[in-house]
Order: sequence, then C-alpha cells, then structure tokens
Amino acid sequence: MSSIAELAAVLRQVASPGIKPKELIHAVREKHPDVTKKDIVRAAFFALSDGPASNATQSDELHDFALKERGKEDEPAAKPRKAKKKKARPEPRGQNGAA
Repeated sequence: MSSIAELAAVLRQVASPGIKPKELIHAVREKHPDVTKKDIVRAAFFALSDGPASNATQSDELHDFALKERGKEDEPAAKPRKAKKKKARPEPRGQNGAA
C-alpha cells in the first residue's frame, strides 16, 4: 500500500497546466497500481497542504482536481431499492364487532 506522502510526490511531479483528472489518476496508477481514487484525491489535498508550492499553476491544477473528484466514487454505487408498498389487508368477513 502506498503512503499518502508518496502519492502526493507523484502528483506534484505529473501535475501540469491543462492536465485532465483522468490523466492525473492514470499517471499515479502507473506507478502505484493498487491505489484507489479516494487515496489519490487525499494525496492531492495533502500535496496542497504539505508546504509551499514551487509552482503556482501546479497547485491550481491539484486544487481543481481535488475539489472536482472528492465526492465521486471509483465505481458507481448500486441503485437504492424503492420500498414496496404494503398491501392493505382485507377485513375479515363477519367480524365487524357486532355481537
């Protein structure tokens, strides 16, 4: 398992102006194939908060990537099932409370 710091270092190396999020993810997964998208996004935030950036445009790219991808899942979640309505029970015949 790759550490967040290692992933952040890779992100700093590959981030460049105009790079797309999918390209960033692919570049990191080339060096760390077992890493999840969630870990890559965390590493992007870590790279931003780790210290002063040497390149402002690189920081902007990582910031945009991290914000866009933070709520997305690796795989689409299963659709939630709709609750089935309960069928109304018919009242029993001849038992309406009269004696």
